[in-house]
Amino acid sequence: MATRQSIKRLDFHLALDLYRNADLIDLGARADAVRRTLHPEGTVTYVVDRNINYTNICTSGCFFCAFYRPKGHTEGYILSKDALKKKIQETIELGGTQVLLQGGMHPDLGLSFYEDLLGFIKDNLNIHVHGFSPPEIFFLSRKEGLSIEEVLKRLIRAGLGSIPGGGAEILVDRVRKVVSPRKCTADQWLEVMEKAHGLGLRTTATMMFGHVETLEERLEHIFKIRDLQDKTGGFTAFIPWSFQPENTRISVRKATAAEYLRTLAISRLVLDNIPNIQASWVTQGAKIAQIALFFGANDMGSTMIEENVVAAAGTSFRLSREEMVRLIETAGFNAQQRDTFYRPV
Repeated sequence: MATRQSIKRLDFHLALDLYRNADLIDLGARADAVRRTLHPEGTVTYVVDRNINYTNICTSGCFFCAFYRPKGHTEGYILSKDALKKKIQETIELGGTQVLLQGGMHPDLGLSFYEDLLGFIKDNLNIHVHGFSPPEIFFLSRKEGLSIEEVLKRLIRAGLGSIPGGGAEILVDRVRKVVSPRKCTADQWLEVMEKAHGLGLRTTATMMFGHVETLEERLEHIFKIRDLQDKTGGFTAFIPWSFQPENTRISVRKATAAEYLRTLAISRLVLDNIPNIQASWVTQGAKIAQIALFFGANDMGSTMIEENVVAAAGTSFRLSREEMVRLIETAGFNAQQRDTFYRPV
């Protein structure tokens, strides 16, 4: 595999010029060339897993979220252990190797709840837990009066295996104050990730774009991820996806497929130190995700046996494992199931 030193590094101003002005096909070709340099074997990976939302009760009240419910709402829930076990057993039977465990900032659930939840999974089920995004970790830290590092250490001891990159949205506080004013700041999100990497936890990074941010702010987000990766090397993948405005409190035009592909390509060009870029078939659908494999993506992400948050915003694309493999192979690549750490299964 090529190292980042063999690929010319973009600075912010050149990246912005390309993002704004480059021909879409040319930009895609540049990103594809980088992807083929980093992954010359011609393989596109995917993971079989399930997104399990252990609760939908959240105090954050993000304007972009159609999934959460406030405390006391008739549709609020906390998943029982029996229901959790059933979902995970079904995932394992379908060949799954991990569960993505996320909820919200529940006002009544303390750290002991999460330790008990992880311990129950560890004692009863053989599966990797990819769970608890930085805002959840930061919220627990503040709620318990503990350092971020101590919260992470206790979750690791209980069975946490890695952390998803959720809750990043755009890592610019001007944007966060508009769309998620009660959630952790950009620096606090980055701090959780830096502490996690320092404890040996690998994580992903995401970017939800296409709401109130500017192109410059999108790039600021991407460069912050690159800077932290230079420092820690802890990110396994970057996943940009477009905001789905239906059923939310943000009224904007949905980003087009062309805007998505342009953003994906610039992500691959800037993030020379992150090995994997994931296509978002969940928000774009199968065909655009297939095209994304020629715009810098080398991973198709999860089969998502279950997904609730994006679906709540009105998007309901679904892909079976067989269909995902077919899409990869008909695009001319070798399909390879992977685990959380991008090791072949």
